[in-house]
Amino acid sequence: MVTRELSIADIKFGGDNPLLIIAGPCVIESEEVVFTTAGRLKEICKQFNLPLLFKSSYDKANRTSLKSYRGPGIDKGLQILSDVRNTLKIPVISDVHSVEEVKPAADVLDVLQIPAFLCRQTDLILAASNTGKPVNIKKGQFLAPWDIKNIIDKFTSTGNHNLFITERGTSFGYNNLVVDFRGLPIMRSFGYPVIFDVTHSLQLPGVQGSCSGGQREFAETLARAAVAVGVDGLFMEVHPDPDKALCDGPNMIKLDEIENMLNMVKALYEFMKRPVAPCDWL
Repeated sequence: MVTRELSIADIKFGGDNPLLIIAGPCVIESEEVVFTTAGRLKEICKQFNLPLLFKSSYDKANRTSLKSYRGPGIDKGLQILSDVRNTLKIPVISDVHSVEEVKPAADVLDVLQIPAFLCRQTDLILAASNTGKPVNIKKGQFLAPWDIKNIIDKFTSTGNHNLFITERGTSFGYNNLVVDFRGLPIMRSFGYPVIFDVTHSLQLPGVQGSCSGGQREFAETLARAAVAVGVDGLFMEVHPDPDKALCDGPNMIKLDEIENMLNMVKALYEFMKRPVAPCDWL
């Protein structure tokens, strides 16, 4: 199944293009962490000829506890992301949480992202769409895959078709998420690129009481499964030292381990894309 091709800065994804990698720390902790991670990710993705979209949040508005670290805020956060974009020549993406955030964020970011818990907020979707920019909408943990069609219709009602959708797992009982891989081809059938969020799908929401847990030991397993089923990109949060991260550490991937994972998923992606002759199955 081939989805529409989208452009972000000088990269293309969807259609028959290479696998898009969206990666970076969950939240902006410091300029050092951001630049260390972004610089290394750029080197690795260049090595494998994979397009990179750098992600880090200037604000994590949806935290388990009031005491949880949220980020530096929109003004300082956007300045840091602008510095990454201009210095390292990498396109950047971050979350927007309200209509008021859309314009200042769109002035800096290459892509706007609507978080999963806000994916049905009509005014926010329309405001993001009206910028004309590419927008990533993360499918809510509470939605069935076919529910995404209504979100697509809202977004494209403005005439903007620069949209892609991210699967990040579905609520399953208490403090757990599960990925129904049937949902990936269902969502791709609507024609827009679908990204698989490797690390948030491994989150255990609120399991530690005042914060969430996670199972990053299964990151490679889920990444391989998603690429085998068929996706247009992978979203993964990466940190130099996840055990010391200020947000989502238990499900983030260690920066030193990302090279092997990308080497593997690229090979699998290219294998799944190759034409299959009848004799190949004999």
